[in-house]
Amino acid sequence: MADQGLRVRLRATDTADRTERHRRRVGRLLDDHPVRTPDGSPHPVWDFLFRYYSHKPALLMRWHPGYGVDIDTPTEHADYPHYVPTADGDAVTVDPAYLQTRSRTVGFVDGLLRATADRPPRLNCFGMHEWAMVYRAPSSDIRHGTPLRLSPADTDAAVEASDLRCTHFDAFRFFTEPAGPRNLMPLTRQTQVDSEQPGCVHAGMDLYKWAYKLSPLIGSDLVVDALEVAFGLRELDMRASPYDFASLGLAPIAVETPAGRAEYVRLQVTLTDHAALIRRRLIDSCAGLIDRQPPC
Repeated sequence: MADQGLRVRLRATDTADRTERHRRRVGRLLDDHPVRTPDGSPHPVWDFLFRYYSHKPALLMRWHPGYGVDIDTPTEHADYPHYVPTADGDAVTVDPAYLQTRSRTVGFVDGLLRATADRPPRLNCFGMHEWAMVYRAPSSDIRHGTPLRLSPADTDAAVEASDLRCTHFDAFRFFTEPAGPRNLMPLTRQTQVDSEQPGCVHAGMDLYKWAYKLSPLIGSDLVVDALEVAFGLRELDMRASPYDFASLGLAPIAVETPAGRAEYVRLQVTLTDHAALIRRRLIDSCAGLIDRQPPC
């Protein structure tokens, strides 16, 4: 059944122009945040955003205008998944049936992001979740293949001198076994909606995940805006981590010291504000999709 909402039509030339601008923007971002190091190995900082978040660069290069936009043919979008011809046959558009199949995902993302946005940001975790992931861990289990900035004993001591206040289950689940009980609150997948809060760097990075999971129902400009924020949050996360990334140009933030914690919070506030804007746009996009879901 055709979507009954207000529709927009793009000429093929407009689509080509927007696609080219999008590809140039993504290309610049990937050049600035390479997936691989010069020797061809996975970049220990940026590869995460394409490995843990499984949206491949080739898919990121595709520009989508979002649901309810008809694109005049000829256009490469005719060959993309989840596009169908319009009634007149002269254009293609995102399939209303695809929106129906993604209705549960749209509803979950909408609920999670609204619950997160309604809470005040907590700015007192100081990025210690990464430290909890190596707490009392054998050297063979150290993540990222990157040396620790402090000795293992001093790294463990920093954790023991801090309160672990993680609110994000997908970070908490990587805590070492002895670190888990040190967290101030137990976290489970079932309580994710109840615990997410907007000051969390991982909740901010996840906005990129939710954006691309809703593609092509939402426009690619929002997906890339979310990725830009995720890059900033990932940089903060790794600079505050126990790892030594100085050789990659990432100066450490010594969160085991008062000065380092103050620097972390200052940068966290700025990035939290940026993430809040993306979160609100995603909420608005979800609301629009919910309103336009075709009847069963």
